[in-house]
Amino acid sequence: MAYFDTPRPRFRMDASMPRHLSSRCSAFPLGDPAAGHALNWRAPTQLARRTHKPMDRENQTEQPLSNAAPTPRRVSAKRAPADPQNHRTVDRVTQILEEVVYRPGMTFAELVRALGAAKSSVHGFIRGLLAKGWLYEDQHRFYLGPAVYGLTLASGHIRAGSVTHQDLVALHEETGLAVFLGVQAGDHLIYIAEAGSDPVAGFEARSNIRRTLLSTAGGKALLAAKSPSERELYLRRRPREEAELVDVFLGELDGITKAQVAKNLNPARMRCGLATAVRSRAGDVVASVTVVGPIAEMEPRFAALSAALVKHASAWARLSTIPREVI
Repeated sequence: MAYFDTPRPRFRMDASMPRHLSSRCSAFPLGDPAAGHALNWRAPTQLARRTHKPMDRENQTEQPLSNAAPTPRRVSAKRAPADPQNHRTVDRVTQILEEVVYRPGMTFAELVRALGAAKSSVHGFIRGLLAKGWLYEDQHRFYLGPAVYGLTLASGHIRAGSVTHQDLVALHEETGLAVFLGVQAGDHLIYIAEAGSDPVAGFEARSNIRRTLLSTAGGKALLAAKSPSERELYLRRRPREEAELVDVFLGELDGITKAQVAKNLNPARMRCGLATAVRSRAGDVVASVTVVGPIAEMEPRFAALSAALVKHASAWARLSTIPREVI
């Protein structure tokens, strides 16, 4: 049956519809929605609005409602560069670091009083700074952490920590190799001082501040010197990507413990590092010292280089040290 032979449905008045709308709607037939025809009905307000805007048939454009000139567009002025603004979180973190720099060894209570903030807030900031190595805690007192020295090393300005720069120079002169002093910050090794580095070793140290312990000789020496429970806890935290490094380290652990020296090759197997742990006078492991050079030059001298490392590190352990270097 053709569409025009079908009775066209009309809009039925609903009892809930306002009377002025129902009387108008009944005069406008609807298309057949089932057949895909568009609705022919328009709201009365739309029809009324069209009568107030006559159409220019020649140009097919609508005429303005009045002869008034159009309102000019407002052109926004060019924004001036914003001045630096303080941020509460950044202010608190920097204040903690500044307090520890000028008053090393502050307690948690002293930091809370200095900041004038809630204990829970200060505690959260301190835990985060400790986790990233920006702070160091010793007997519930806080000192500047190794991450700061790592940035200083990357910038090209060397600062010594407990081991002096002259100590590193003496080891460099005896071995003829680049010497790096590293400390653990969280789960990473950070180099905080160097002596006699060649361009290759110096660039690697400055371009890669944080290194996993398992991928460096210094990190392996630190892990081997830990207690079995601490070492196992660290190894259990390793992601799957480091599973092979964990297996390699466990295979080398007995040899590292006996010789007190760890070895590591770079991915290209062209350069080698030998490292040993540095202990404090109390016997605690505080750092590692690494000599780095070409594998062809170091391999025939492994025994002599290992003995030099252990000798110098043992001598440093007998020296009187302070928690941080005076600025």
